[in-house]
Amino acid sequence: MSNIYGVDIGTSNFKMCCKEKDQILNEKNMIAIANKTELLAFGDEAYEMYEKAPENIEVSYPVKFGVIADIENMQTLLLNFFNKINGDKKQPGNTDFYIAVPTDVTEVEKRAFYELVADSKVKAKNIFIVDKPVADAIGAGLDVTKSRGIMIVNIGAETTEISVLSLGGIVISKSVKIGGNKLDDVIISQIRKVYNLVIGSKTAESLKKELGSAIKGEEHFAPGFGRNILSGLPVSIDISSDVIYQAIVDPLHSIMDSIKVILERTPPELAADIIKNGIYVSGGTSSINSLEKYINQETNINVNIVENPSESVVRGLMGVVSNPDFASVAYTPQDKTYD
Repeated sequence: MSNIYGVDIGTSNFKMCCKEKDQILNEKNMIAIANKTELLAFGDEAYEMYEKAPENIEVSYPVKFGVIADIENMQTLLLNFFNKINGDKKQPGNTDFYIAVPTDVTEVEKRAFYELVADSKVKAKNIFIVDKPVADAIGAGLDVTKSRGIMIVNIGAETTEISVLSLGGIVISKSVKIGGNKLDDVIISQIRKVYNLVIGSKTAESLKKELGSAIKGEEHFAPGFGRNILSGLPVSIDISSDVIYQAIVDPLHSIMDSIKVILERTPPELAADIIKNGIYVSGGTSSINSLEKYINQETNINVNIVENPSESVVRGLMGVVSNPDFASVAYTPQDKTYD
C-alpha cells in the first residue's frame, strides 16, 4: 500500500496532506538561506525572519504569481515539508503525489509542477495533476462530476482564479494578477500618503485583517507601527478603517470586473445553475470582511464563502484520493493534450 500525499503550492502558503495520517500541514511557502548555501529555516519559521534578516540571510518566496520561480529552493522546501509531515521518519519510496496546478498558466509552467516532484528527493512512484479549481470545488464539498455549473473564485496571495466547472472539467477560466499581496501593497502606499508612515508588509497584512472591509462600514481604528517619514523615528499611529477601505477598493473592483466578465461568457444553462447554487469563494484572501456581501450586491447572486478557505484545495486533493468517483479528474501530463 503506497502512501498518498496531496500538495497545493501557493505563492504565500504551502499546503500538504497525507492520506494515512489525515492531517494537513499549512505553512508559509518561504525559505531562509544563510550565506547563499546553508538552509537556515523554512515555512513559518522563515516567515518570522522576513523583513528582519541581516544581509547575509536571504528570505524569499520560491513561487511568484502562482508559478514556480525558483525550482531549487522549492525542491528543498518540498523535501523539508515532506519530512515534517512524516515526523522525520524514513519514508518508503512507494509514494503517490497529487499536485494542484493553476489552469491559466502555460504548458511549460504546468510541467514545472510535475517535474518539481519528479526530480526531487521525495521518491515519488506516481505523480498526478489535478486542476486547482476542480480540487477547490471538491474541497468545498461539491460534486464536480455532475452536469451542473459551478462557479468558484479563489482569491490567493498574488492571483485570483475565477472558473466555471461542469462534468469534472473546466468550461471557462480566468486568472487575474491581484490577490492579498496587492492589497498589502496598496495599503502600504496609502498609509505612507495619508499618515507619512512607512510600514512593512506584515503590518499591512495585520491591518488588512483587522480593518479591511469590501464595503465601507462604521469607522474604527487599529494601531499601525512604522517609521515616520518626516522625523525618521519609529512611531505608532492609530490607523482608520476608512483609509484601508480607500486603499483596497480599486483592486477589489478589478476582481469584481473579472468575475462579471466570466459570468458574461458563461453558457446560459450553466449560468442558470450558478444563479441557483451561488458563487463559491475560497482562498486565503476571501476572509476579508463583507466580501460576500459586496459580490452579492454587484452580481445579485448568492455567495458562499468556503469553510477554511485557505485549505479548500488541499482538502479537495484528499477528496480526489479517497473518493473513487473523482478519480477521473486526476491526470498525468502525458494523458492530456492541450490545444
